[in-house]
Amino acid sequence: MNVEPPAVPTRSDEPCSGPDPSGEALFGTAAGECARYRPGMPDAAVRLLDAALPGVPAPVLSDPGTGTGQVPLALLPAVPRLTHVDLVLDRAMNELEPLLKKCTVSAYAGEAHTFAPRKPERRPGLVTCCRAFHWMDRPGVLAMADRVTSPHAAVVITGDGSLWTRDAEWTIALRELIQTHLGPGRHAGTRGTYIEPDRTYEDDLTASAFSDVSKHRFPIAHAWTPDRVVGHLRNTSFALPHLFADRHKAFEAEARQLLDTYDRGGTLREEAVFTVLLARRPKAAS
Repeated sequence: MNVEPPAVPTRSDEPCSGPDPSGEALFGTAAGECARYRPGMPDAAVRLLDAALPGVPAPVLSDPGTGTGQVPLALLPAVPRLTHVDLVLDRAMNELEPLLKKCTVSAYAGEAHTFAPRKPERRPGLVTCCRAFHWMDRPGVLAMADRVTSPHAAVVITGDGSLWTRDAEWTIALRELIQTHLGPGRHAGTRGTYIEPDRTYEDDLTASAFSDVSKHRFPIAHAWTPDRVVGHLRNTSFALPHLFADRHKAFEAEARQLLDTYDRGGTLREEAVFTVLLARRPKAAS
């Protein structure tokens, strides 16, 4: 058994001063089943993250905003030399355990920007934020990464948008259906209306210690089933069940009917771009 007991966060009894990286306050209990429906990382992105660890024989991964563990789930089989994984929260423990082998894993139950390795000598060589950076205290997380990582560490921020932003015919129709129920604005779970960031993630990185930034774009194609789309919507900030109140069952029935008109042999296809921002300290990059 390579799972260490959860770390006790400092000041855990104080209210969050910024976004909760776990999504607990944002998504309620929905994050627990998110992995069943959300697409994983593309293979090309996994290979890029592996290549970000050249010459590191026993790398440590830190994954703020772990949620369902998509990054470690993808990296553990592809990068068997990983020796330790630090998670923020432990929702992904059960899924990770069969993949650990000699790798150890520990969970941290505090906010991402307050994280510190349990063992100071176990400094992460790779810090990843997959589809979660928007909800975090972004400057705080990057400052934390500068404090705790090894000198040549890389910070990686990834994402591919959401069904709300896709432009396939069926995703547009689905967004319009959601808007007929909830109004024109995009909801952000328990926090009201979604607000676009006032600056890009590249700007955040450039203003941090990890200012040497490269951008990588990987075209991807997703094949959904109507059932998977409906299940996925229950775990998105813009279509959580409680937002519909007593109309949620009616909404899901309408959504299934709509999706059935667009599926081809039971499949709904849409294209996206999975973006990876890979950042290092300038001296490390040189």
